[in-house]
Amino acid sequence: MVAVGRALVEGLKARGVSVIFGIPGVHTVELYRALPGSGLRHVTVRHEQAAGFAADGFARVAGRPGVALVITGPGATNALTPMAQARADSVPILVISGVNPRAVQGRGLGHLHELPDQLATMASVALHAEEVASGADLAPALDRCFAAMAGRGGPVHLQVPLDVMAAEAGPQAAPAVLPAVSPVSPGPPLPDLARARALLAGAARPVILAGGGAKRAGGALRALAEALDAPVVMTANGRGLLHGHPLGVPASASLRAVRGLIAAADQVLAVGTELGPTDYDMYGRGGLPDLSGMIRIDADADQLARHPAAVTLQGDAATLLAALAEGLVPRAGDGAARAEATRRAAWDEIGPGYRAMVVMLDALRGALPGAIVVGDSTQPVYAGNLYYDHDRPGGWFNAATGYGALGYGAPAAIGAALAAPDTPVVCLTGDGGLQFSLAELMTARDEGVDVTFVVWNNHGYGEIAEAMAAVGAEVLGCDPTPPDFADLARACGLPHQRITADPAALAQALMQTRATRGPAMIEVIAG
Repeated sequence: MVAVGRALVEGLKARGVSVIFGIPGVHTVELYRALPGSGLRHVTVRHEQAAGFAADGFARVAGRPGVALVITGPGATNALTPMAQARADSVPILVISGVNPRAVQGRGLGHLHELPDQLATMASVALHAEEVASGADLAPALDRCFAAMAGRGGPVHLQVPLDVMAAEAGPQAAPAVLPAVSPVSPGPPLPDLARARALLAGAARPVILAGGGAKRAGGALRALAEALDAPVVMTANGRGLLHGHPLGVPASASLRAVRGLIAAADQVLAVGTELGPTDYDMYGRGGLPDLSGMIRIDADADQLARHPAAVTLQGDAATLLAALAEGLVPRAGDGAARAEATRRAAWDEIGPGYRAMVVMLDALRGALPGAIVVGDSTQPVYAGNLYYDHDRPGGWFNAATGYGALGYGAPAAIGAALAAPDTPVVCLTGDGGLQFSLAELMTARDEGVDVTFVVWNNHGYGEIAEAMAAVGAEVLGCDPTPPDFADLARACGLPHQRITADPAALAQALMQTRATRGPAMIEVIAG
């Protein structure tokens, strides 16, 4: 007999899953029984929230869903925060949990890990959530979960009751949906493509807005931008798409300088961006330029419906960008000059404090070309989200956009390193944010991942303290005492260096760390 637990593991492997993040418990023993010898790598994190964040980091880098396996009740609710972060940033993660036997669910009988309605709780955040009611339901349920993660992406939840885990699975159909393959869209009607192409061809001052949905479409984006002579504004998740390019604007549209560029455009093309406030209005000023005449490309029909546009094109970004470029006659204009003026004005606008932090980020990039930088909510990350030109598409991401969960950086960096084991990964975190997930340093050591934890130690919640002071509020609760990071790193078996906030010192420390490989910590004394 093949039990549901074993069939589940086999079904995940058949759908391309190679790594699972989780913590075993008495309610998931039957799911764990099948993991030894399955070929799947299990990564034992120290908290279920970290399992979800690690799955998120893995998915962003691997380009296929990350998977977390958690227990019933508290394990499931601990996964809600990373699910919300993944939903905000359109990251495909599958959270699998146990749940109490079907006969006792919702009856309030006081069973271990009992929730009034666990499925409804998870469904409040998930794009799709369902329960496996029998062995015959398993393969179709997995297909529905992977289908829900295809396209734009987001979190899904699958729960297996305790009385179903060990039951006979029966014959399992082959996967109908594979995680590495998004459903092929039939594409927009030809008149829509033709109209969009005509609008772009007729524009004298076009501007392109590129978000995370374009991060795997760099070649097509560059070709279209060059043909149109159009500056490209990259959101935080779009950084790296036009690194060092004369048309690239690696700065936030929340800045007045970038908004001025957009307002002066006679045609805007928005690609793979939800146009959300954390990218376009982080200061809450309002007054974003009118974009109702834009052309918009997105994989998700619901997302396209949320903002008025002249033309909407649903489908794969690379395919549609290439289609728009067909037949366009490359032209010379002032695109590079407009982009350069915007970069200069944006650089002036972010102020001396943030400029100093961006210089540190430039030193990081110079020391580790092509690195993946995974950020938590910390001041250098805020500075970089405002203005920083990373050199790897999809290689700059953090939790300071969208949902904004603290504690994201360390586990997400571990997931990223497992997805790209030959690429240096830097976790850029603050002393406050790292205290949300200190225990994951031990996960990094256990797994031997090549992650350098750069801790920006300003002895508290510096950004929050500045925000309170700026509005005349008494600064309260912003000075939690950090641990001695040298002692902490030693306790976790990690090499540790302590430096000042000096770009050259950071570059040297990173190169030394890279030479030894494995997890390490660099503490930057910033205040």
